[in-house]
Amino acid sequence: PGHVQLPPPQNVTLMSKAFDMILTWSPGEGSPPDVTYTVRYESQERMDKWMKVPHCKNIHRTSCNLTCVLPNLFVKVRARVKAVLGRLQSPWVDSQFKEYHLDVELAPPVLNVNVEENLICVNASFPLATCVEIFSWMYDLNLWEAGSADKKQYEGNFRKNTVTIDATALRGNYCLSARSSFQSIDFKHSKFSQPVCVLLNQKG
Repeated sequence: PGHVQLPPPQNVTLMSKAFDMILTWSPGEGSPPDVTYTVRYESQERMDKWMKVPHCKNIHRTSCNLTCVLPNLFVKVRARVKAVLGRLQSPWVDSQFKEYHLDVELAPPVLNVNVEENLICVNASFPLATCVEIFSWMYDLNLWEAGSADKKQYEGNFRKNTVTIDATALRGNYCLSARSSFQSIDFKHSKFSQPVCVLLNQKG
């Protein structure tokens, strides 16, 4: 009887999380359980040209990672999603515009700490998609004696660089923590990572 439409997806949001640009949504009210979703995106460089996203066609999940399909990380984009079930489709629902370079939200790096002789060697690994490794992601490192509020800071280290700290004069339990940083219009920072603690120069 007439043309039946599926309920459109709700809460369609383009957001950045942990270095990624992700479209999220929730099922429309009264959606059948086996409904799938298809996503497209549009860039301000080519308005009215909605591009397909091959890995987000007829998917069951309610999110789509767009980071590495974006043609230009310095241009605003928006995305849209529709529900599909057999021959039934919902209307498209559009997100707001976002630009990766301006709107990216950072995640803390993971620290790898080695103590050799009297040196602490620290490397930070970042949970990055390959396509965004081109940016000069940096990290700030804090070192402090466990229980003390006095932190020594090592700021602005390039992502791939090792920070080497002379530990000759340090005795006891020391902790390290880092945050990612990135300069777009101004500096952005992630939260600090969970502390990694090491025992230094314990005799006996």
